[in-house]
Amino acid sequence: MKQQTTIDDRPIDLALPLDRPEPAEGCQVCAALARQRAAAEASGDGSKASDCNIEIRGHSEPHVRRRRAARSTTRT
Repeated sequence: MKQQTTIDDRPIDLALPLDRPEPAEGCQVCAALARQRAAAEASGDGSKASDCNIEIRGHSEPHVRRRRAARSTTRT
């Protein structure tokens, strides 16, 4: 019995790679990820560099400083 080695004969379509994300100015999370990415690229670790790019794109920390609500200082 002959084994099937491929799913089908259709060509595989790959999307173009995403642009390299730039860290948001003033964001400590983005800056740390950018440093990790640079170290990974310098050591040839493309997988770690790619992981850092994904995290820079998707981290949920707001980049706009929000004003904290004033807390009440009176005690009852």
